[in-house]
Amino acid sequence: MAWIALIFAGLFETFFVAMMNQYSVKRNWKPLALMLLGFGISLYLLQYAMETIPMGTAYAIWTGIGVVGGTIVGMLFYGESKNWKRIFFIAMILISAIGLKIVSG
Repeated sequence: MAWIALIFAGLFETFFVAMMNQYSVKRNWKPLALMLLGFGISLYLLQYAMETIPMGTAYAIWTGIGVVGGTIVGMLFYGESKNWKRIFFIAMILISAIGLKIVSG
């Protein structure tokens, strides 16, 4: 259950980053409220996951999901570069996160 919570924590971090970008585009209360909600849920789920998963592993995977998710959201919705080198390094982050899961048991 902790691993599922950690994955959702990373997804909510990705949502937080997307809402932060929305807030920078249109400064009103809705993206700000969603941004705070997303980050709050993300931190709560990360804390829950860290009751079982070692802190270093949980934090690395949480940030990895956030980095990959934020990059993918940027490429799909905000016209950021889809350069093959960028995609290659995103894949490396994903492989590293999977490796941490495998060695953490």
